[in-house]
Amino acid sequence: MNITDLHATELSAAIHERMVSCREVMEAYLDQIDARNGELNAIVSLRDRDDLLNEAEVCDGELAAGSSRGWMHGFPHAVKDLAETKGLLTTKGSPLLTSFIPNYDALQVARIRAAGAIIMGKTNVPEFGLGSNTFNPVFGATANPYDTSKVAGGSSGGAAVALATRMVPVADGSDFMGSLRNPAGWCNVVGYRPSFGRVPAYPSTDSYSTLCATEGPMGRRVLDVAMLLGTQAGWDQRVPTSVAGTLDEFASVESCTPHLSGTLAGVRIGWLGDLGGHLATEPGILETCETALKRMEADGAVIEPATLNVDLDALWTSWLHNRHAYNAATYGSLLQREETASQVKSEVRWEAESGMSLTALDLKRASIVRTAYYERIASMFTSGGGVYDLLALPTAQMWPFDIEMRWPQEVNGRAMDTYHRWMECTIYATYAGLPAISMPAGFSESGLPAGIQLIGAPLADVNVLKTAAAYERLIDDLNVAMA
Repeated sequence: MNITDLHATELSAAIHERMVSCREVMEAYLDQIDARNGELNAIVSLRDRDDLLNEAEVCDGELAAGSSRGWMHGFPHAVKDLAETKGLLTTKGSPLLTSFIPNYDALQVARIRAAGAIIMGKTNVPEFGLGSNTFNPVFGATANPYDTSKVAGGSSGGAAVALATRMVPVADGSDFMGSLRNPAGWCNVVGYRPSFGRVPAYPSTDSYSTLCATEGPMGRRVLDVAMLLGTQAGWDQRVPTSVAGTLDEFASVESCTPHLSGTLAGVRIGWLGDLGGHLATEPGILETCETALKRMEADGAVIEPATLNVDLDALWTSWLHNRHAYNAATYGSLLQREETASQVKSEVRWEAESGMSLTALDLKRASIVRTAYYERIASMFTSGGGVYDLLALPTAQMWPFDIEMRWPQEVNGRAMDTYHRWMECTIYATYAGLPAISMPAGFSESGLPAGIQLIGAPLADVNVLKTAAAYERLIDDLNVAMA
């Protein structure tokens, strides 16, 4: 048995059936990190090996005594370095936080720990999570496992690479502008952005303003993602926007029982493509996603061209103002002091300074545009009177770019006016708070992966995951193309 090749649910069963010990599991993953992390730089702040093995032995003793902490009992787990982790360096990729060791766990970290995971380190991120290129002045850049001269995406880039190369069995991430979906697509794994409120964030200084960011799961298959989502999800009275339910309707956290079966027969999917030419897209991206859609169609899905029928330029401006305001409120104080302003990357400064120039009327107009957009996209789904069960888009508008590049200046001959315009395709799920999953779609001629987003109706997480699992049956040839 190659321990690190086991899917997360298979690993859980092997541990609980005493086929492998928690110590053996920890040793196997640490050996894999030793073998792969040097060239990829996905895992950072890795804890001492002996300490981790001692913790694994404690987990073995608990199982021997008939006690299990949960389905992740004895799992080696690395937390995305944006989430506070008790007793472990949490830098958020910033030189301002190189001494920050929290004395508490963020809520989702506490839930993962309570499910039995052994926190062994962190996964690398862009500075403060801004940008879909995982590099920072603290730990450096994370490379794509399919071509180390290319980027891995971000901000959950370290998590995606660690998954793709079997350095972790399952991973947590977060998503504001595709940070779970974009790196998953570029690393040939599954990334899931839950419905807004499904995974509550705590602590937080502001639970109301943007309603864009959310934490969520990543895995090498849909069931693993569903299991971790079941661990992260659930109402918390300290978080006013949190949604009740742990989603046991599709996966039992206690027994890892899958309820994600069936075909795609009759599932209606609206293909948004490049939004009628609005999105600058590199050659091969749309065609790769369309090949994935043809697989679904062959399994019984109904694929139709779809359009959002909204002012896409006004929507982008609304999105940009919302994001600017959030970053101004979050990071603006750093710009007020020379000693901190000089250590903040240019993209953070631009976001914060742009937000500081906005007026209350600008933000009100942005909210009005956003509200109208939500009403429109919600009406496209069968639950809102429309005809679609899901909408589909690429997870990124281009293939992984050169690792020396901060961000693409142009895509297919069209200039990019912001550092994130090239991933505009990810905002349409985010801005409406919709569940969206990134699934493997295929590879370029040079062997670089691409993903496809499947976007569901409001709170339709179960339907998105079931459909993704049905599609997963059709892509064994993609899944075996391991990094």
